[in-house]
Amino acid sequence: MARVLILHASVGSGHKRAAEALAAAFARRMPGQVRVEDVLDYTNPLFREAYAHSYLRLTDKLPGLWGYVYEQTDRDLFRFTTEIRALVDAIWTRGLRRLLRSYQPNVVVCTHFLPVEVLSRHKSRAHLRQPLYCVLTDYSAHAFWAYRDVDRYFVATEETRRELVERGVPAGAIQVTGIPVHPDVTEPKERAACRRQLGYDAETPLIVLFGGGLDPNRVRVIISGLLQRQFAATLVVVAGRNRGLLQELHDLTGNERLRLVKLGFIDYVDDLVVAADLVITKAGGLTVSEVLARGRPMIIIDPIPGQEESNADYLVSVGAAAGIRLPQHVPFAITQLLSDAERLATMSHDATRAARPRAALEIVETILSDIGERRV
Repeated sequence: MARVLILHASVGSGHKRAAEALAAAFARRMPGQVRVEDVLDYTNPLFREAYAHSYLRLTDKLPGLWGYVYEQTDRDLFRFTTEIRALVDAIWTRGLRRLLRSYQPNVVVCTHFLPVEVLSRHKSRAHLRQPLYCVLTDYSAHAFWAYRDVDRYFVATEETRRELVERGVPAGAIQVTGIPVHPDVTEPKERAACRRQLGYDAETPLIVLFGGGLDPNRVRVIISGLLQRQFAATLVVVAGRNRGLLQELHDLTGNERLRLVKLGFIDYVDDLVVAADLVITKAGGLTVSEVLARGRPMIIIDPIPGQEESNADYLVSVGAAAGIRLPQHVPFAITQLLSDAERLATMSHDATRAARPRAALEIVETILSDIGERRV
């Protein structure tokens, strides 16, 4: 039975969710062992704290600076990586080698570029003999992801594939699968049934706002604007693990037209997406892929400069989303969309067409086929 090691980095939640989606897909397809690990757990604690917090602080407090860093490293990666490669190797090699020796996986899969940096170098020196796979979790391919000594890449779109090829990755090593979301999204669900189960009216438009990664003040602007609109709807605001958001919204209540529901962390996100007419969200690769998988139209707000801006551009270009820059314009956009059934249906159709709900299963099936071929 195969042993699979899936590595992610706890920088945001998307990379971990992709790893968990792949683990669930492996569990459906083989009886072997699957282990999901955060590579930052195998680094120096000071490095782990500095790396994760520096990214989160930049994207939260100084997104413009993060966008500059993202763009500049994409343009001049070689000089940048030459300066940090020795440091990264020194910090990680010992911990990852210890993990590889103790677990002895047959295959290593990475959903973040950080372990790829170290492990691809070890493959080039023949210190890593297991096949190494890399799964991109956004709709663009920053140069951080591009390494030659990776057995196979799994990417979101043909455009993502083209970007990797331009960065020197062999075209034959790249497979377009989509971004892996939990295999449960392949199971059909009915909107009416989900609404009954969750306690929402079958006829009233249902808007879902995922606000965990949004500035609370911007969420307030959206809610306040909707409360002033003259149309009936239900607005569900999901704060996730962002307790500060719920505290900021505690004084806002619905009115006779708009039912306002405020939720913290929930374990039924998929049911809520199925029930929704429209989803408002940031442009995290995993989140938008999960919404696409259910064919729901989106309004994208506040994308982080860099990868999320690229994700938003992709969603708008395929017709699955509207991109709104300023929060005060979101209520108007919502009323326009909900009053235009034909446009909303077209966006839903385009979302379904762009979706790849079987991505995790397709990735796993390819890896298991490769392992079988290697054992012959």
